[in-house]
Amino acid sequence: MNRVEGLRALSPQFTLEKKPLRILGGSIHYFRVPRAYWKDRLLKMKACGINTLTTYVPWNLHEPERGVFNFEDDLDLESYLHLAASLDLWVILRPGPYICSEWDMGGLPSWLLRDEKMKLRTTYFGFTDAVNSFFDHLMKKVVPLQYTMGGPIIAVQVENEYGAYATDEQYMLFTKEALLSRGITELLVTSDGRDGQGRGGVKGALETINFQKLHPEHVKYLDEIQPERPKMVMEYWSGWFDTWDGLHHVYAAEKMKGVVEEILKMDMSINIYMFHGGTNFGFLNGAVDVGRPIAKPIITSYDYDAPLSEAGDYTTKYHLLRNLFSQYHTEPLPELPSLQDRKAYQPAVIQKHLSLWDSLQFTDKPFKSETPVNMENLPVNNNNGQSYGYTLYETTITSGGVLNSQNNVRDRALVFVEKQFVGVLDYQTSKFALPDGEGKRTLSLLVENSGRVNYGKVLDEQRKGLVGDILLNKDILRDFIIHSLELKPDFVNRLESSGHWVSMRQQPSFPGFFQARLYVNGSPQDTFMKLDGWTKGVVFINGKNLGRYWTIGPQQTLYVPAPWLHKGDNQVIVFEEQKTDGKIQFTINPDYGMTVDAQ
Repeated sequence: MNRVEGLRALSPQFTLEKKPLRILGGSIHYFRVPRAYWKDRLLKMKACGINTLTTYVPWNLHEPERGVFNFEDDLDLESYLHLAASLDLWVILRPGPYICSEWDMGGLPSWLLRDEKMKLRTTYFGFTDAVNSFFDHLMKKVVPLQYTMGGPIIAVQVENEYGAYATDEQYMLFTKEALLSRGITELLVTSDGRDGQGRGGVKGALETINFQKLHPEHVKYLDEIQPERPKMVMEYWSGWFDTWDGLHHVYAAEKMKGVVEEILKMDMSINIYMFHGGTNFGFLNGAVDVGRPIAKPIITSYDYDAPLSEAGDYTTKYHLLRNLFSQYHTEPLPELPSLQDRKAYQPAVIQKHLSLWDSLQFTDKPFKSETPVNMENLPVNNNNGQSYGYTLYETTITSGGVLNSQNNVRDRALVFVEKQFVGVLDYQTSKFALPDGEGKRTLSLLVENSGRVNYGKVLDEQRKGLVGDILLNKDILRDFIIHSLELKPDFVNRLESSGHWVSMRQQPSFPGFFQARLYVNGSPQDTFMKLDGWTKGVVFINGKNLGRYWTIGPQQTLYVPAPWLHKGDNQVIVFEEQKTDGKIQFTINPDYGMTVDAQ
């Protein structure tokens, strides 16, 4: 098509090339879906009658160390946007820099927290400098993919739900200028929920709203501040997310359809968040702030009870939406793409194990410090600190008595004396008695970063590991040896190829690494892994981190995408904290636990 005039918001309906356009959007995040499945998920979305893809951009994945950028493989944003274009989908890009999204620290890189004065999402120079550097890189990739340059991007969102944070009046202006000055020329929008309406907008950007239940005052507010302009729900929440030790949230399909129908009858545009949730692979899940400093970590699955399930299955919601959206198309919708086959593989039996203590030789050199140092400030990763995983703090004690974390553990520590497990320190338990013993003994705290808060006012406080002093009988513990256990692919590969593994005939010690082979006969198929009889840990398959499991639930299975498997033997390594069943089971159906209605 001849491109003269992009998306405009100058009348009650959006126009594209001066013709009315109703945005029927759906959110699918490329970073939550294996690249080999991008096309499958987008085709299924298009077949539902969706005409626009929305996606966030996770800064923390694209710039894992300051000045080191990654846009390859599963993070190849340009390829994702080209793919959308090839399928005739428009794109609303949401580049942040903050994205919320139930993602670690809302997508902000943890190395920002090395600056003790850091004020995230403000015009503090330490933050704006980092944003400018990231946007210099990112915008070079996305500017040429704008509508007026022949690409699919018809609108770009400025920041994300800033109204709920709103600590710096100049910040939204800075973010808008950061986009414009680098060549963004398409329509700018902002989006806010009820708690942020009226405080998250910026002059020159169209305000949109986020919700699950329709309240007339939402719409009234938009009419008042933007009379005769298009109204859009940027996030219509199709379901909800889950936290560990909670229930699995569901939102009734008929209820969802009723609200979507009402939104469309009011002549509004809509984006379904999420259309397909995918998975929080690795350690990238966020956490919910439930009152300083307590945070509830979000689970690995991001199924979200969305219209397209975690593994790409159609749901009742999908079919209801398809029927509804078909009424807003003049042409018939595409045929439904076929579904992926799944397989319940034979159990993979654990063959070898390696204790945590024996694995330390494969980590980077430990760091000595008089006082505890939080994860982000460790001198690792080219002085960018540690972002994710576990950190082991060891010191010498000469007595038993009361160990007191003073609430300085972020987020959960397994405690050992002479490598024997003695207890857990977390938000519920800040002190317990250590057993008495003779002479000098090694006290070890294995601290897990369970996920940084992704929404709310405590973003600046998301440092992990030990964030202050620990007491033993009111004496401050000093002189630590600190090991960074980020469990990155190169560490897992070193571990796998080492000759230090021990046969399961020898009693394993915990925490430890456990190795098995998953045999795949023929073409790989999707499956779900079940770890009945295990407790808590992380699973790697062929070096890919599938994410965390934890028997407290709600989630009891981990999604294993077929593209991450190959014919023959597949290498499975489990890091388990407390106990093993000796085998890993597989099933064709996910188990997300007991359900509760999303409120």
